Amino acid sequence: MLKTPFKPEYTGQLNFYINVVNDKLRGEYDNKTIGLLLCRGKDEIMAQYALAGYNQAIGVSDYQLSKAIPEELKSALPTIEEVEQELTHLLEQKEHKG
Repeated sequence: MLKTPFKPEYTGQLNFYINVVNDKLRGEYDNKTIGLLLCRGKDEIMAQYALAGYNQAIGVSDYQLSKAIPEELKSALPTIEEVEQELTHLLEQKEHKG
């Protein structure tokens, strides 16, 4: 989740991550990855133009963490950094096997 307002360049970065996940992590029977970009505020017109032309399933949504996740669950969820570390670890493991 981004703690910043939506920026068009985020769609390109998310598209990159979706392609990596589909290529390196998605199993034979898994569906294609859906990218969801959660930002603090979004400009719907800017998001519409930024997403035009992508063939990936990408959505952009505004969020408020305090309302979306109950307080008792916040500490149980991984941080973005922890998720990135785990993905890096999984990719490295797959490369060593491959």
